[in-house]
Amino acid sequence: MKIKKGDKIIILSGRDRGKTGVVEKVIVKEDKVLIPGVNLVKKHRKAQGSRPGGIQTLALPLLVSKVMLVCPKCSQKTKVGKKEEPDGKRYRVCKECAALI
Repeated sequence: MKIKKGDKIIILSGRDRGKTGVVEKVIVKEDKVLIPGVNLVKKHRKAQGSRPGGIQTLALPLLVSKVMLVCPKCSQKTKVGKKEEPDGKRYRVCKECAALI
């Protein structure tokens, strides 16, 4: 997966289209990312034990196909390429400005 925890991303589709955020968690098996403050839903929860009941607002994960990485150098949404150095290290590269991510 080309998106990692801590990356700045922009939402491409849905009701939060155009919003930006920082990836908090990556769920690789489901191809999803969790961004705080984006894709918020309200859940009606019943009280259980010490936890009170009521309406709670939760952030649900988004599919990776619905988000795009924002390059830290050129500040544009971009595709991610891979670059390998002769010593074997691999880097992610911005396809717009060719900067290392």
